[in-house]
Amino acid sequence: MGSCRVGELWKKDVICVSTGACLGHVDDVVVDLCSARLIAIVIYGRARLFGLLGREEDFVIPWEKIQLIGEDTILVNCCPPAPEPKKGFFASLFGG
Repeated sequence: MGSCRVGELWKKDVICVSTGACLGHVDDVVVDLCSARLIAIVIYGRARLFGLLGREEDFVIPWEKIQLIGEDTILVNCCPPAPEPKKGFFASLFGG
C-alpha cells in the first residue's frame, strides 16, 4: 500500500465513479484526533455571487467512499450533492 502526504491531496480533482462527473477538488480534510486517522475529504461549496452571499454547503466524502487516489485525481463512489433549486435574485438576498 502506498502513502502520500496530506498536502499532496490538496487540489486533486474528485471524480464520481458512477457518473464520471467532476465533483470539485479537495479543499480540506477531516482527521480523527483520537485515532490519528484521516476520516473524510471536504470539497467546499461554491461561492454565491462571488462570495458576497456566502457559500453552498460543503460536500464531505467519507474515507470509505474513496476508491482510488491517483496522481491527479481521486475516484469516489458517492453521488454528487443535489443542486439547490434556483431562487430569484431578491429572494436569495432576503432569505425568501
